Amino acid sequence: MSDTEKLRNLVLAPYIIKATALIGKKRNVGGNQFRHALATMAILIDYKLFDNYVLLKAAVIHDLLEDIPETSEQELRSIDSQANQVVDLVLEVTRPCGIDKNEFLKGILERGSHNAKLLKVADRISNLTDLHRDQYPRKKMRDYIRQTEEYVLPMARQVNANMAIELRDLIRLRKKQMDLFNFPGLLDR
Repeated sequence: MSDTEKLRNLVLAPYIIKATALIGKKRNVGGNQFRHALATMAILIDYKLFDNYVLLKAAVIHDLLEDIPETSEQELRSIDSQANQVVDLVLEVTRPCGIDKNEFLKGILERGSHNAKLLKVADRISNLTDLHRDQYPRKKMRDYIRQTEEYVLPMARQVNANMAIELRDLIRLRKKQMDLFNFPGLLDR
């Protein structure tokens, strides 16, 4: 089956409809969580994961349960024949309340499924693309980049060498941007 045929067989509309609930959830960089969800899916398509339908569907709703807690998990599980796998994947990449982010990412790195790692890497690529100095305090950016290097970059190396290259390049670019704005006291918020 060609890549075009694989994409033609992908039915996303019910997941996109559910994800529209994210339109009201703003991001610091502008836009909203809905656009981020679609960007995450687009990253996976860009890496030619055309026939991993569970992964692509999960990308569309990967932040839904976290950002819209009133979302009915049962309703999501009834969307189609793959919905249980989709929701299970979303739950695997959704950090439970009270769990430290570093510990959560370490768990995915050490025990996460292949799809969870792919989704988390695509999510982080999208987030790093949106990580700009004018929107985030320097310390938050530094911590986020360190966390990416320690947990997400090794995930990328495990699941997709090209994604690892992009992630490494984004890390380098964000570090360079932080160095350009290295004025003592001014940006160390």
